[in-house]
Amino acid sequence: MNLCVTVAACQLIDIQDDLEQSLDRIIDYATRAAGQGAQLVCFPECYLQGYVVRESTARQRAIDLSSVAFKNILKRLAVVQPLLVIGMIEQEGDKIYITAVVVRQGELLGRYRKSRLAPFESIFEPGEKVPIFEVEGLRFGINICYELNFSECAAAIANQNAHLMVCPCYNMLSNANAERWKFKHNAIRAERIVETGLWLISADVTGERDGQISYGPTALIDPNGTVVAQVPLMEEGLVVQEICY
Repeated sequence: MNLCVTVAACQLIDIQDDLEQSLDRIIDYATRAAGQGAQLVCFPECYLQGYVVRESTARQRAIDLSSVAFKNILKRLAVVQPLLVIGMIEQEGDKIYITAVVVRQGELLGRYRKSRLAPFESIFEPGEKVPIFEVEGLRFGINICYELNFSECAAAIANQNAHLMVCPCYNMLSNANAERWKFKHNAIRAERIVETGLWLISADVTGERDGQISYGPTALIDPNGTVVAQVPLMEEGLVVQEICY
């Protein structure tokens, strides 16, 4: 008998260095998703503090998961029912990471650190572990944005008997690059899914900032590589969909 879980992902306007506003929007959208039955909700890459690759800025924004600041963040998230996957900039010692934390009702269940970094992300340390998480029997792992270009990143999840790949992304690009990649992101993600037989859900930012633009996309792709639900490009919104496995 198939088991079914409702999953969600959020396509949101990019927020930079406004933790309170980011948290308000995370809580708002997670609550909306919960109202539609979602048991897991994904947010974009580094959404908590805002994606940045300037080292001084990244270090200023980075948060240690053992810090009082992060404990206060977890307290804010305790009101949210679904399991959350939230992109952030993490600090541990003198190292900084692009991380996705997995949180349920204010409890940190674990983290995934981006292991394949883009050439312009050299200020960050690569992660080394590929943990698997579970919600209502659904096993999932995480790939973050650039990692979707590499078959081995998806395989590392599939090889642990997972059902779903959750993908926080950030595709704020120059106008020319954004236009060139506008319809390629889902095609690349579909390649990983056809290779592995996983489901995939992605969350991305949208809008314009500092002469750059992000169309998205935020979408759910089935194991055949078909996009079954997507937030319209350049719009804020939610994908909420039941998947059966």
